[in-house]
Amino acid sequence: MSREKAYLQMLESSATIQWNIAMILEAKAVEAEKVKQWTQHHIHARAFDSHEEQLKETISIHEVIVEMVEGLTKLENGLYSNLKAVLGSGEDGGEGGEGFGGMSGEGFDFGEDSK
Repeated sequence: MSREKAYLQMLESSATIQWNIAMILEAKAVEAEKVKQWTQHHIHARAFDSHEEQLKETISIHEVIVEMVEGLTKLENGLYSNLKAVLGSGEDGGEGGEGFGGMSGEGFDFGEDSK
């Protein structure tokens, strides 16, 4: 398999993973709305014997949310590393390895004169 085909396969896989992540996030948003509704009706001072118990319950809910965000962040960092390997592998020489012709985030040039 040529290097270009391998890079193309990496990009296609990354796009598929991003699609799946989008589906996961959509499902998590629906779930989060349900959790929000439940917590608004059940996590209040009258439901607990002490403020400490109420605080423990809310902290445990927040810990679950933070763990999910950390997991997604690690996944996205892994995807970033793959994309950086593909896009940062300028073979044209003299490009500084920035990919996309050394564009380095400045946008595409549509043939307009720079002023």
